[in-house]
Amino acid sequence: MYRRIWGGFVSRSVTSSASPPQRTWVYLGLVLTLGGFLAGCSSRQAGVDPLIVGMELAYPPFEMTDSNGSPTGVSVDLTHALGAYLNRPVRIENIPFDGLIPALKTGKIDLIISSMTATPERRQSIDFSDPYLKTGLCLLVGIDSNLHSISDADKEGRTVAVKKGTTGHAYAATHIRNATVLVLDKEAACVLEVVQGKADAFIYDQMSIYKTWRRYPDRTVALLKPFQEESWAIGLRKGTDRLRTQVNGFLSHFRKSGGFDRLADKYLSEQKEAFRRMGYPFYF
Repeated sequence: MYRRIWGGFVSRSVTSSASPPQRTWVYLGLVLTLGGFLAGCSSRQAGVDPLIVGMELAYPPFEMTDSNGSPTGVSVDLTHALGAYLNRPVRIENIPFDGLIPALKTGKIDLIISSMTATPERRQSIDFSDPYLKTGLCLLVGIDSNLHSISDADKEGRTVAVKKGTTGHAYAATHIRNATVLVLDKEAACVLEVVQGKADAFIYDQMSIYKTWRRYPDRTVALLKPFQEESWAIGLRKGTDRLRTQVNGFLSHFRKSGGFDRLADKYLSEQKEAFRRMGYPFYF
């Protein structure tokens, strides 16, 4: 059909007996046909499948929203850099942290970039990229607390707060034997329990504990020495080996080109300097 119509246009356009109105229609037909062809090419280029990335936008400065409600933060910038590296548009899905792995396994998202620790338990159901950040679990305690370690927190009559679905939650479930473990949905709720004196400690990562202590220096103490070291990585569905290779290639390129240093300077400059002063290695 396409070849026959194109041939008809060419035949009429070179016939000397064609009247001006006929030539006008011939040229118009050519323009429309070429326009449709080019539009088809453009639409095929624009039709590259988006890279759908899941994260919980409630963990500043890594995953959060700006004043307009748009995603921003370390993980958001990392996601867009990955999309540019792969030459694919990206779409970010805001999903509660404990729903990220189910969303990945069912195909709702392609990747998890949400400050997720690559644990042996999680590796049973999903794959991970190479690590891109190192951190550790530590404690936030009340200003008048006599707790100095995780073993101090695990005593009869004490309450330890954890955020549901996190490695702090997993640690408490397997290691806290004597204290009461209080499982809450939000980080802010866990912090509030400590600030108000209802919980004796909150188990979370170093950066968040430091950030919270800076917000409540007269109500809390940050015990920043990690009692469990961890690595963050990008989560992938099992069987997506080609995508995993591409993601690992991106992470290596991004690190060598100074991308992680730029993210640290943009979002974490204060924390980077504070960790240096305290003698703790920085994340990236």
